[in-house]
Amino acid sequence: MLGKFWLRFVVAALFVLAVFPDPAGAVAQRPGRTPVVLFPAFHLSKLAVTVDHRAAVPGCPSSGTFEDWYLNDRPGTAFSQVCRDRLLTLRYDARSSRPMATRFSDVPGVHVRLLDYGRTSSAPFYEPLYRALEAHGYVRNADIRVAGYDSRLTPDMGGFLERTRRLVETAYRDSGNRPVHLIGHSNGPLYAQYLLTHTTRAWRDRYIHGFTSVAGNMPGQGLLYSTLFTGLNVQDFGYPTTRENAESSARMYLSAPSSYMSASDPAVFGDHEVVVRDDSTGRGYTPRDYPKLFADAGLPVAKEIADHYIGFVKFTDRRSFPYVDVHAEKGSGLRTIVGARLARLAPGQLTDDSRFLYRDGDSNQEDLTNEAVGVWRAMPCHRFDLTDNPGVDHFSLPGNRAVLDRLLTHLRVPRSACAQASMSPRPAR
Repeated sequence: MLGKFWLRFVVAALFVLAVFPDPAGAVAQRPGRTPVVLFPAFHLSKLAVTVDHRAAVPGCPSSGTFEDWYLNDRPGTAFSQVCRDRLLTLRYDARSSRPMATRFSDVPGVHVRLLDYGRTSSAPFYEPLYRALEAHGYVRNADIRVAGYDSRLTPDMGGFLERTRRLVETAYRDSGNRPVHLIGHSNGPLYAQYLLTHTTRAWRDRYIHGFTSVAGNMPGQGLLYSTLFTGLNVQDFGYPTTRENAESSARMYLSAPSSYMSASDPAVFGDHEVVVRDDSTGRGYTPRDYPKLFADAGLPVAKEIADHYIGFVKFTDRRSFPYVDVHAEKGSGLRTIVGARLARLAPGQLTDDSRFLYRDGDSNQEDLTNEAVGVWRAMPCHRFDLTDNPGVDHFSLPGNRAVLDRLLTHLRVPRSACAQASMSPRPAR
């Protein structure tokens, strides 16, 4: 009789442990390595683009394939840079009855997919990070995963949330049910933050160990406003040198909702920096002036998209805190572009070093961007630290030895044992 009782008790206990997440206080680190999931920067995830016979873009091939990502070592010659831009320019349906996230689509006949999703080969820029983890026993594509995304899209689009949740849960299970540490670089933390604020507290308590934000672009950056007029080539992040390329690139960014999500949010920046100066009128525009900027430029669709997506990923109010342990890294002390002087307010403007507007930062994102995440110091219970790396530029941070040493230390530290906060964010329905 006693044996049957204990058998039923053990079965019931195993059922409870399998179905319900670990209680908030029971967060002791399990033996073994903490798995990591990396969220790459803007256009550092590989995209594979297939163009079939239905595509009709004047002057461009109607079929073929190409890849699109920063430092692509196989760009090919079949599609010019201008054609790549035009084929990747999203179509926007301005019908107000449709939800904003459903109004964007690819050119008919153009199919874009993430290449090697989940695998380290999908974001080769981060080789120094992968090698540092491997030196401490990590195994690629096992306890190192990569949550890539189409950088034209915002995290409410393209199945990002569902796909990324599955990846985190798989990394958790494949590592012996060990909570996963999220690492984001540049725009990547925007997508990681969206995941954290669109999942339940129970889900985070079960699956998330912590979050390392490397130069997180949480409130956006001023540079994106001028890019809507000058363009920026993904291949090398260089500025176009012909008007045709400047216009094709600028129109591509104008069509992408992520351009506006990544532009400096006036709620954080106010009028602390000029992001566009129109030489034809002498007028300067700050982030707070963006409605006037788009009105003066005759870009009403850009204004409509901007109204929805500027400041889209919330992070400053208590209900939008991530409520996990956060370790943030930033660079400083470097001349950083925040905007440009333009001959006029029209897509297709050429620019050079003499026409850029600067302030202090990490060479890519200004100080206002990199320090904004400091509001998370107000998180109750959960750890937060922001480490400055003077003289280390934006793209060197993820491979910097000191940054990597701190990451490896944080991966070994048990997460904070925090009771559920009353202001914890609620997932979107």
